[in-house]
Amino acid sequence: MMKSNNYFGNWGGSFIPEVLHETFAQLHRAFREIKEDPGFWEEYKSLMATYSGRPTPLTEAENLTSHFGGARIFIKREDLNHTGAHKANNVMGQGLLVRRMGKTRVIAETGAGQHGLATATMAAKFGYDCTVYMGEEDVNRQRPNVFWMEKMGATVVPVQDGSKTLKDAINEAFRDWVTNMDTTHYVFGTACGPAPFPEMVAWLQAIIGHEIQEQIIAQHGSLPARMYACVGGGSNAMGMFGPFLDNPDVELVGVEAGGLGLESGRHAARLCGNDASAGIAQGYKTMFLQNEDGQMLDTHSVSAGLDYVGVSPILANLWEEKKVRFTAATDQEVIEALDLTMKKEGIIPALESAHAFVQAFKDAPSLTADQAIIINNSGRGDKDIFTIAHAFDDPSWKEFIIKRAKQYDTTRN
Repeated sequence: MMKSNNYFGNWGGSFIPEVLHETFAQLHRAFREIKEDPGFWEEYKSLMATYSGRPTPLTEAENLTSHFGGARIFIKREDLNHTGAHKANNVMGQGLLVRRMGKTRVIAETGAGQHGLATATMAAKFGYDCTVYMGEEDVNRQRPNVFWMEKMGATVVPVQDGSKTLKDAINEAFRDWVTNMDTTHYVFGTACGPAPFPEMVAWLQAIIGHEIQEQIIAQHGSLPARMYACVGGGSNAMGMFGPFLDNPDVELVGVEAGGLGLESGRHAARLCGNDASAGIAQGYKTMFLQNEDGQMLDTHSVSAGLDYVGVSPILANLWEEKKVRFTAATDQEVIEALDLTMKKEGIIPALESAHAFVQAFKDAPSLTADQAIIINNSGRGDKDIFTIAHAFDDPSWKEFIIKRAKQYDTTRN
């Protein structure tokens, strides 16, 4: 991962308003200090061990392996991380950073709600005030996470601009930060945005890949042939891929949201489709889904966390250098992979994570029994209960919702 002047190859940078220059200069200094301080990483690992349950297991999926034949399938269980996703890794690390900087308030954007939930959790533990910006569409899709954020003391602000999804939540969070930068730190949730956020988030999330390096040797005896991660902004992918980037024997595969199909225009594929182009927005340069005038396109995915219009500049560079293979999974393929994983292994992946399962299932039969593949299960699927139940068209769930709605009406009247 080569970085020069806040760029990763042709991608990245820091395109910020002048009013934020000193805030970012302070953040750059603080990040350099913690990277050079071995004590910080040890403090971070200790916090994640005692509060978040790390290291998360690497589970061999024997039933899926038998079903597909070919490679041994392993699943990295980030769903067992505290708050149910990889998001806690980055957030807790930034929480320690906020304490060093002496700030008292944190803000965040969130799509699927997992980053917002993790930020609200961190704020409760460290005693920070917390505001989370979330697109109104995502609020409706991820109501359970909104409920828990608010119960932990966070203020959740539904954003009604634009497509009412993640990109609009990011815009609102930046507006807040400009107004309150003296007391407030923006806990950016993915490996995007202006420097140093892409590098910082990837560095903190690399705890995933470091654990995998030890676990797969202990359980399989050699490194994996391939590793799979879903790609929205890119934090779980960078966390998994980062420690393996210099190993040419391990193929890295990122899976984007294919939505209704790449030809439909209703997807969120930036690096494996034909609808994205280079652009500068939200403080950095990357591949964005945008029209010829630079206006951001509407995106679609069955998963609230993969419908972002941009992608990590680090991943854009790895794509350009052909160090990561990018594919896409459609909504229908995701539901089918989720269904199979639940029935075969008793594991419920988040809809985001299930994208990675789709490509791994396609590839596994072409490999041999002495090879291993690892899927990053970046989050657990209970947050998606409403979307999943709707996708399965489950009659008992429909009956339950209708009955509960009537009970609420009766109670209120």
